[in-house]
Amino acid sequence: MAADTDEQPAGYARLLSTEHAGAIARVAAVIADRRPRHVVFTARGTSDHAALYGAYLAEIRLGLPAGLASPSAVTVYGARPDLSDALVVGVSQSGGSPDLAEVLRTARASGALTLAVTNAPDSPLAGVAELSVDIAAGHERAVAATKTYTAELLALLMLVEGIRAGDGALPADERAALDALPGLAARTLADETPAQLAPRYRFAAQLVTTGRGYAYPTAREAALKLMETSYLPALAFSGADLLHGPLAMTDPDVPVLAVVGSGPGGRSMGEVLPRLGERRADVVVVGSADVPGATRMAVPEVDERYAPLLDILPLQRLALALALARGEDPDAPRGLKKVTATM
Repeated sequence: MAADTDEQPAGYARLLSTEHAGAIARVAAVIADRRPRHVVFTARGTSDHAALYGAYLAEIRLGLPAGLASPSAVTVYGARPDLSDALVVGVSQSGGSPDLAEVLRTARASGALTLAVTNAPDSPLAGVAELSVDIAAGHERAVAATKTYTAELLALLMLVEGIRAGDGALPADERAALDALPGLAARTLADETPAQLAPRYRFAAQLVTTGRGYAYPTAREAALKLMETSYLPALAFSGADLLHGPLAMTDPDVPVLAVVGSGPGGRSMGEVLPRLGERRADVVVVGSADVPGATRMAVPEVDERYAPLLDILPLQRLALALALARGEDPDAPRGLKKVTATM
């Protein structure tokens, strides 16, 4: 898991290379030409959080309604929704889950434009889709996904911005900003704060993660990583949902990991953090600025769209360090396999 995590800056650079960026641009151009009226994502596990990020991008940057499909509606209940005007995107690091392939197969039969975003371009998911994007993350050794998750994020970001441009090509200013990501990621991973924080939560019984907007998928992915590697019950809430009841469970014995960026989503956490302070919660903030009363895992300040590519890195390192501090093996979580086939 440590090696996979450390490879992420190189993975960003690889996906931004002429070869892979050009392939994504060609797919984006086809989608832009087809003009879908809405976007439906289908995914499982970690990839579900990448898909949620993609849904935010589609709604905010493309102005298209977007949501996540329920695979069981198709595979268990036999539903055949009319997706003739939709772009249906399957996101999966392995591309091997039969239910995701069945959703794309059904969507394509109804007239949808289908796309597979996967680390396995020869997978069943890629085989049933009309279009495919290779996230080019390379072999991921640990069961807990790290570098495939961030590669999915970056591929979806490049895809959406290419669609928005109309011809698939990233605008020059967008490209310049993305080219800085590998260096920023390396700098973020070099910070030892996550390893230093791990002993503090060695005996935690539960934990809460929270964020809003583009940061919400990061909060959900962080919770999953903690559950997978440390078997620590971790509940993820949007900042808004946290105030609608779950805030009552926070106290000095329930650590809270809050993802607080510098854009609208981060600013909207301004009403959440003081409420956590009233509860005397143990708050750790992931962000580019200090928050009174909270410990911070620092990340560089970037456009809010790019922040999920950096914010998750210290959280991955915290999950790894905490698992080791608790005497667990993060490379072989009990009961888990790299590919989970659901139907």
